[in-house]
Amino acid sequence: MWQRRALCSLVILAALLQGSCGAMQSMGGTNTLISLLTSQLGVTSNQATGGVGSILSLAKERLPAMDFTALTQLIPGAESFMKSAKDLGAVTGPVGDRTGLTAAFSRLGMGSDMVPKFTQTLSDFVGKAGGQPASNLVTQAVQ
Repeated sequence: MWQRRALCSLVILAALLQGSCGAMQSMGGTNTLISLLTSQLGVTSNQATGGVGSILSLAKERLPAMDFTALTQLIPGAESFMKSAKDLGAVTGPVGDRTGLTAAFSRLGMGSDMVPKFTQTLSDFVGKAGGQPASNLVTQAVQ
């Protein structure tokens, strides 16, 4: 069973990496993601940074290591986002689950309604670089 899962992870990783290089260059990186979140969702830069970092912290806890690595390859500054979520007081320990993610967003001054909005925006963002498999990783981590 674990061999099949490892093989699936490798296939996802290969698919993500195959399309990611050129797409990431055209996407612009960290500032593009923050600008996207602030303009589409009407949040502050700190809320955008902390929200992404909170989602990534949960993803790190819940996804297999290879899937998480594949995901972070598509998000410029992923480690910085997670550090910022801690520095901003959103992530104070393990996020654990959707309830913990909602609590992290609350500590950033956002309501529970923002979790699905952030999830969708981040999913779309990584999906542009890595296709549907990448988009699914974000959704899988937050479910």
